[in-house]
Amino acid sequence: MKKLKFIVLLTLFVLMGVFMTYHWISFRTKDFIYNDVNTVPKNKVGLVLGTGKYAASGNINLFYKYRVDAAVKLYKAGKIEYILVSGDNSRKDYDEPSDFKNDLIARGIPEHKIFLDYAGFRTLDSVVRAKEIFGQTSITFISQKFHNQRAIYIAKHFGIEAVGFNAKDVYKSHFREYLARSKASLDLAFNVQPKFLGEKITIQ
Repeated sequence: MKKLKFIVLLTLFVLMGVFMTYHWISFRTKDFIYNDVNTVPKNKVGLVLGTGKYAASGNINLFYKYRVDAAVKLYKAGKIEYILVSGDNSRKDYDEPSDFKNDLIARGIPEHKIFLDYAGFRTLDSVVRAKEIFGQTSITFISQKFHNQRAIYIAKHFGIEAVGFNAKDVYKSHFREYLARSKASLDLAFNVQPKFLGEKITIQ
C-alpha cells in the first residue's frame, strides 16, 4: 500500500512539473512572440525550424506549408535579409532543408539568400548551431507559436537575442509540447549539446 501511495504521489509530482514547465516557458517568452509582420523587429537572419514536407497520409504537411508562407512573408516585408533553414538530413532519402530551399526559391526568394543547416536534428541543435556555426547572436525564429516559444527559451539560455514570428497553426492543442518543453528544460539543466558542430559558415 505504501509503495502504491508513493507511485501515485510521484506521478502527480511529475505531472505537476510538466504542467508548470509548459506554462512557465509560455510566460517567459510571451514578450518575444509576434503574429503581425508589421510589428516584428528586424533581424539579419530568420531561422526556419525544420519539419517534414509530407504528412503520414502523403499530403503536404501543413506545419511545413505555413512555415514556408511565414518565411516568405517576413522576407518580402524586409524584416529579414537571409533565411537559414535548419532540419533533419540524417538519411539520403530525407532532406528537410533542401525541401524548404526548393519551395522558398519557387516562391521568389533568391537562392543566395538561403542557407541550409543539415544537422538540425532537434530544436536545441538548430538553436545552438545558429550561434556556434552560423555566427548569429540575434535571430528571428519562424515556426508555429508553440515551437517558437520553446526555441526562444532555449536561445535565451545560450545568450541569443531571439524573437519568434508565428506561422499559422494547424491544431489548437499540442499535448506533445508539454513533454517537449520538459525535455528541453532537462537538456538545459544537464548542459546537453548538439549532436554535431563543425566548421563555421558565414552568412553574407
